[in-house]
Amino acid sequence: MALRALDQKYIFRLEAIFLLPVNCGSHADYQNFVVTNLRKYYPDPNAFSRDTWDIIERFWNLDFSYTDELLAAKYSKFGPAPRTPSCMQRSYLLSIDFKVHSITDWAAQLKINPLYAILSGFDFGNTPGVGTFYDFFRKLWDSDSDNLSPHIRPLKKKKVEQPKQKGSKALPVEKVTVDQLFKSLETDSFSIDDQPYASLFKIYIHEFLTISISKGFINPSGLSIAGDGTPVVTSARERKHCVCDCKEKGITNCECDRYFSQTDCDIGWDSSRDCFYNGYDLYMLVAANSESDLPLFPLLHPASKHDSHGFLETYFRFRAFLPDLHVSKWILDSAHDAPYYLYCRENGIQPFIDLNKKHGTREKYKEDFTIGKDGVPVCKAGRKMNHDGSEPSKARLKFRCPLASRKYGCSCSDPCSDSKYGGTVHLAMKDNPRLINFPPRDSKEWKLECNARTSAERSNKREKIDLQLESGRHRSSKMWYCRLYHILMLQHLDTWDLPFESTLQKLVLNVA
Repeated sequence: MALRALDQKYIFRLEAIFLLPVNCGSHADYQNFVVTNLRKYYPDPNAFSRDTWDIIERFWNLDFSYTDELLAAKYSKFGPAPRTPSCMQRSYLLSIDFKVHSITDWAAQLKINPLYAILSGFDFGNTPGVGTFYDFFRKLWDSDSDNLSPHIRPLKKKKVEQPKQKGSKALPVEKVTVDQLFKSLETDSFSIDDQPYASLFKIYIHEFLTISISKGFINPSGLSIAGDGTPVVTSARERKHCVCDCKEKGITNCECDRYFSQTDCDIGWDSSRDCFYNGYDLYMLVAANSESDLPLFPLLHPASKHDSHGFLETYFRFRAFLPDLHVSKWILDSAHDAPYYLYCRENGIQPFIDLNKKHGTREKYKEDFTIGKDGVPVCKAGRKMNHDGSEPSKARLKFRCPLASRKYGCSCSDPCSDSKYGGTVHLAMKDNPRLINFPPRDSKEWKLECNARTSAERSNKREKIDLQLESGRHRSSKMWYCRLYHILMLQHLDTWDLPFESTLQKLVLNVA
């Protein structure tokens, strides 16, 4: 009996040793595995196109050791040996890069295509199934629920309305104002460990964003960020059904709670296509001064979320999660023309925000002048004044009469000053931080900086069109965040420089 107990104890220890979740192989082991199997199945490197070799080379150089380290604790030490997390992540990235959108289709492709299996790190003929992939996604999601909010919730009383003007964005439906949201978010303390996408975020930061910074693509000490929201369509219509017994009682239009299939989505207005849609509003912060419009931080909001609110909720989380990145400029469109300006001045941020004409632009300034839509003063005769210098230390701008000459005086029929120098006006930022801006809105510097605002739109186009974000057709926020973060990883991966001569091709040919 004592010997049998000893044998069972010995077997228990062997299981604890050999059934650890993470493969102890290093990145060098993965590279050797790829070289060995490419020689076996594809001895002729010319069998692949140049584009395919680019993908192979990028993934061969991609080190996912941190993924194995981070997810090791999420696997059980007992039972059958699991797949290596780094191989699972690499395989999922490959499916997105090769435009295979269904996990079921990708699992089938791994069984019939040796290249996909080899690049993933799997032996051809011994590849994971569909359930293994979804088990891996559960490891990436740090929450017991697949969504951020419960399925059963009340109906929204205020819905998005179609704007009267074509191409314009819908009005906000939020109950709180931008100013109220600003004050609440400034005092909130966000922790990445409290977020369900924490593991995805940490992998993205350690294995991609940090490397892009180290390669010089992003300047962490003087970051210009551009932000924009873009629609993400998840289904053709909103799926919900009643959970009450009102129909049985003859009540057809009850306002009881509903069960929503996609609980974090709702109906919003797509201003670019002039139509309603069901899904998310993806708000993306982009490094506007990076070479390739590299994304920084995403957040999925309900489709009805207005950009002015979406920006604040995204930015304050970004600032809390990445405190080492110093933001020096905000480059935003007119949908963000809200009470941001005093905050920017207090925190050393230059706001480059287009004015929203609906909020009013022509305001009286010191009884003599009005301020035009571009922040330039207009005299009583209706002429725009000329910019004549800046005083950053006093946070004010100087403008001068456009018709005044020091030699001949003012040629205006009704001069506003007796001086030959002409009438002057100093615009102090403290008087109206929204209209009075540094640099002035009519300057070349302003126009040059605002041209970088389209970096957010180009980044959104890369995610939605090139990498086909909406083709996922998922039902949960967990899967949408998994797909979104891996698309951001590919955006960074595609930017990194590779050697001109392929090291991998030489190794396959066994050339020194």
